[in-house]
Amino acid sequence: MTVAEKDYDGTAIGMAIANATNRLRSSKAKSKVMVLLSDGSNNAGELDPLTAAALAAEFDIRIYTIGAGTNQSVTYIPNRGYIRNEIDEKTLQAIAEETHGRYFRATDEETLEDIYEEINQLERTEIEVREYTRYKELYGWFLIPALIFSFGFEILERSVFRRKT
Repeated sequence: MTVAEKDYDGTAIGMAIANATNRLRSSKAKSKVMVLLSDGSNNAGELDPLTAAALAAEFDIRIYTIGAGTNQSVTYIPNRGYIRNEIDEKTLQAIAEETHGRYFRATDEETLEDIYEEINQLERTEIEVREYTRYKELYGWFLIPALIFSFGFEILERSVFRRKT
């Protein structure tokens, strides 16, 4: 079996940073931020994460990296063995340092929530929101049938249901 015939999963951190940089580079926002939640293992893609981070830094994009996972065997896949989730903290720290962001280490869900809250506090920016409300008057749909019904009732009352005195 050749490499092309294998099912291959991989993480292309460099490509992800480059794609996000492409979307954020023309933004007029005061603060341009990426949050990268990863184990730091870049095993796919054509762009090195540190090169992509340098590109992001050129556009004043700050990257906060979060190392997630454990260094224990996670699962057994037949014909491949145990898959280890080893965290490449050096790469994640280097990405954060290159872009003037910060590196965080998430060991559980509660820690991850705390990290997101801290990033939220670090990156406070007021934005102006314009809200428009479009009104469509619907009273005509009720007024016209009501007038027709009223006139029809009046005509019937004066002709068909007329009282004799």
